[in-house]
Amino acid sequence: EVQLVESGGGSVQAGGSLRLSCTASGITFDSAAMGWYRQFSGGECELVSSISSDISAYYVDSVKGRFTISQDNAKNTVYLQMNSLKPEDTAVYYCAAESRGPTYAPNGCKTEYNYWGQGTQVTVSS
Repeated sequence: EVQLVESGGGSVQAGGSLRLSCTASGITFDSAAMGWYRQFSGGECELVSSISSDISAYYVDSVKGRFTISQDNAKNTVYLQMNSLKPEDTAVYYCAAESRGPTYAPNGCKTEYNYWGQGTQVTVSS
């Protein structure tokens, strides 16, 4: 059974930082494609960042230069370091794994990732 467990969300003021963590089990982590999505209050979903062993990291334009994705294969954990946070970063952040083709996540997001975590709330106040 694949499990993705996120942590690190919370409430911060604009300009602050948070680091999200996602620990995976049940997958071959060092060869898995991993991603972070976010879902805004209106339901819109967005792939924030992704990483895999064979391609360079991806960032959505709105977070470039502020967010950094990384992974620790020894800990089966992927991180999303979020700096210079803005109110528009407020969302539920989800860890996702294994990009295998178009599908829908449990939260209704259209995605290419087959496994999702439970989500962690990030709230940035102005």
